[in-house]
Amino acid sequence: MRTIRRLIGTALVLGTFLLPAFGSAAAKGAENEQHDFRIVTVSTRPDTVTGGDVLVRIDVPRNVPVKKVTVTLNGLDVTGAFRATAASRSLLGLVDGLRLGKNDLAVEANGEGKGRPSARLTITNYPITGPVFSGPHEQPFICMTQQFPVPSRSTSGGETLGPPLDANCSVATRVDYVYRSTAGTWKRLPTPTVHPADLAMTTTTLGKTVPYIVRVETGTINRAIYQTAILHDPTTEAAPTPFQPPAAWNGRLVYTLGGGCTGGWYIQGRTVGFDPEGVVEDLMLRQGYAVASSSLNVFGNNCAEVLAAESLMMVKERFIENYGPVKFTIGWGCSGGSEQSHPIGDAYPGLLDGIVPGCSFPEVTAAMILNVTDADLLFHYLQGVAASLGWGDAQKVAVSGYPKAVVITTVGPAFALRVKAPGLCNPAIPANLIYNPVTNPHGARCDVYDHMVNILGRDPLTGFARRPLDNVGVQYGLAALNAGAITKEQFLDVNQHIGGYDNDGNYVPTRTVGDQTALQIAYRTGRVTYGGAGLATIPIIDYRNYTDLFPAGDVHMRFHSFSMRERLVQANGNADNQVMLTEDSTYGFYSDASPVLSGALRQMDEWLTNLQRDTSNDPTAVKIARAKPADLVDACFMHDGTRIVEPATYQGGGVCNMLYPAFSTPRMVAGGPLANNVLKCRLKPINYADYRVTFTNAEKAQLGSIFPSGVCDYSRPGVGQEPLEDTWLFF
Repeated sequence: MRTIRRLIGTALVLGTFLLPAFGSAAAKGAENEQHDFRIVTVSTRPDTVTGGDVLVRIDVPRNVPVKKVTVTLNGLDVTGAFRATAASRSLLGLVDGLRLGKNDLAVEANGEGKGRPSARLTITNYPITGPVFSGPHEQPFICMTQQFPVPSRSTSGGETLGPPLDANCSVATRVDYVYRSTAGTWKRLPTPTVHPADLAMTTTTLGKTVPYIVRVETGTINRAIYQTAILHDPTTEAAPTPFQPPAAWNGRLVYTLGGGCTGGWYIQGRTVGFDPEGVVEDLMLRQGYAVASSSLNVFGNNCAEVLAAESLMMVKERFIENYGPVKFTIGWGCSGGSEQSHPIGDAYPGLLDGIVPGCSFPEVTAAMILNVTDADLLFHYLQGVAASLGWGDAQKVAVSGYPKAVVITTVGPAFALRVKAPGLCNPAIPANLIYNPVTNPHGARCDVYDHMVNILGRDPLTGFARRPLDNVGVQYGLAALNAGAITKEQFLDVNQHIGGYDNDGNYVPTRTVGDQTALQIAYRTGRVTYGGAGLATIPIIDYRNYTDLFPAGDVHMRFHSFSMRERLVQANGNADNQVMLTEDSTYGFYSDASPVLSGALRQMDEWLTNLQRDTSNDPTAVKIARAKPADLVDACFMHDGTRIVEPATYQGGGVCNMLYPAFSTPRMVAGGPLANNVLKCRLKPINYADYRVTFTNAEKAQLGSIFPSGVCDYSRPGVGQEPLEDTWLFF
């Protein structure tokens, strides 16, 4: 593993980074602020600037005239880049010309005599192609600009970005305009000087009624294709700047996060965001929200949340440098989108101010992988030696914890490809570049671990990424045995023959042994979402359309929401910053057509607006709870839209649990915790008091041979399980 570098010495306040005068590491008291300059990098952190420019705000002391301020970059006067803000005691400037690496930005009072206040800030600039903190670029990497439709899928008319300009998949940045027609469709704006006859109007959250025209910017950042969209009428307004943003913009940014995972490696991708139209999202844009995303924020293109966090940071920086400061940023997305928003929100605080995860998982590394690999191993077992032991559907349900036996098949083989090599590679990757253990042992391995090799490090024996996957000591079907749902023979047989995986994800008769180093890394770097870092300080609205009882089952099970809640409770003592909303699948997984989901956007806006208005010195957790809208509480919704308000509980009574029962997993049936965050359990000696059946001496001997080192002790934390080491880690 590469050295992990912590970022320290900056204070995070609503997404901006404040350094008091003279480089002091601690903010001075309010009484001193009138004597000190403050330099604030508005568009990103001062140590993660990209592309050679950064939006900066300088707060000027009360005793210094704003006109008497000089700003220099590496000794050169850049005062002309700044102008006074409406706040009058601040200057805002887009500083460009940064050199790669460290830069010195300094501010001083000019012409007021010696001893006047001054301040300086070190700004570290990285290439627009990245990387910043995600580690060395992955190779191979397949460019897909020639397949990306612009400005959006429905308005492209077959036009794409065209071939890339270099090996980093770059293209020239372009701006297109689309408009919403009175028929409710998207069209390209024919000319920037005339309103079309069928142009619709829209009213924003700020009460402004404006022509529904959207400025779409498309380009490449961090080897990803990015897009931003914002209301802007070019027939009446000048081109936007950070000093003069579009008049219709409500100051909020929604960052959309796309789903998927299998196949999400070694490619640039040809989609952005969650919606088929990319960032041209009617729900947000018509209300005045801006929307942004990138192709590496779609897990079907890139199933690695650290690279996704880096791409989000860089695209958001670009947006702010185009349009000015953002009041707050909302993370928006389902499935793989939630597998981004939860760990990014926790490990990279400040990027997202609130999140609305749908069909959610806490993350990939534990929550998703533990479930699908156990299902896959069960599937393999039940297809083989188990055939003669009378495993009916009832027994399969009991050992899996799922609502139906078919779910083992649904969530097992296909989704477990994420840990298998070569796995399921995107068809865009040439066959000669893909791993084959015999003919191409150094080829691309399309699995989650090799895609995270910068974080997990390499196994010195294989050269491939270390793997934190483990099932040693797991007693599959333990609760089912104790409930009398499976026989002793079935219990012993499944545990004797379930086996595990080798390093390529092939079935082997022995259990999978997790790499000790990888286990420690996964926890301390936030690859298993902790919940007590950034997530403790932001509002979360967990929206779920219920799919547990689909005829063929579904991987997006309701228990995952409770796993995330349990982690929040364990880390913070409560989950007051998380609200659960559940409805049926009438509107699909995560559809703008759902009144519940579209209402969640309004409620998140109100929650964050209330939170920003709270200038008290109370703890953040107290302020978040106080800022929550009165009508935003745990609830479920009947098919006709009737809202049932009751606290969300994993299991037990209540109307919501009757309508939308939550089930379990093979690992949880084996005794694993609801938090679903133990990658490798600690072991204990076999204790026959743990079983509600009596084993014969022969059966005891068999059990001892199955678990020679002992069985899982879930009363203790897992091996290597510890809180997140720090936020904003570099790899």
